[in-house]
Amino acid sequence: MLRLGAAFLLMAFLAACAQAPAIPYASDERVAASAYREPGPNTFTIFTMISNRTGRGAHSALMINGSQRVIFDPAGSFVNERVPEQEDVLYGITPAVLAGYKSAHARSTFHVVSQTFEVTPEQAAIALRLAATNGAAARGFCTSAATDVLRNVPGFSDIGSTMFPRRLMEQLATRPGVVEEKYFEDDEGGIVEGIAGIVLPD
Repeated sequence: MLRLGAAFLLMAFLAACAQAPAIPYASDERVAASAYREPGPNTFTIFTMISNRTGRGAHSALMINGSQRVIFDPAGSFVNERVPEQEDVLYGITPAVLAGYKSAHARSTFHVVSQTFEVTPEQAAIALRLAATNGAAARGFCTSAATDVLRNVPGFSDIGSTMFPRRLMEQLATRPGVVEEKYFEDDEGGIVEGIAGIVLPD
């Protein structure tokens, strides 16, 4: 019975981490031109999409604010022609893009939990390199890929490997210095409709 329950959980997050149609691989020149860094400290922010109906996690992503701010969105569904992407890494994460990313995932059925940690420039540089060289994650392996990046950053090696978004979120909630926020919206539809409704500045 336990195995059957685990199988259903696995099927649920495989469906939740489904990839949307891909956009063309962004050129290095476009990525460089779009680079943005949020003023202030170097940070990691782990996003977890949580079902409002069941409380289960549906997707994990890692935002890194180092020499530039990116979102490592493994097997993610956020596709916007104005946001350059290479191998699951979204570049040019300005405040408007970040707001659009959260808005696209939050709806009547899901909310977004953000867990932010202040890190050193060295930790941020390592995470940026690991995310950029990880390669595109397979469907359903969003949390595994995000966890692998975190576990290979000094200071985060104690994080247990997991494929379940909520389990990662619960691990991070116990770490010193975590700043947690929740973001809700009540619109209907899925992430594709959410992305379509985003208006980004030219």
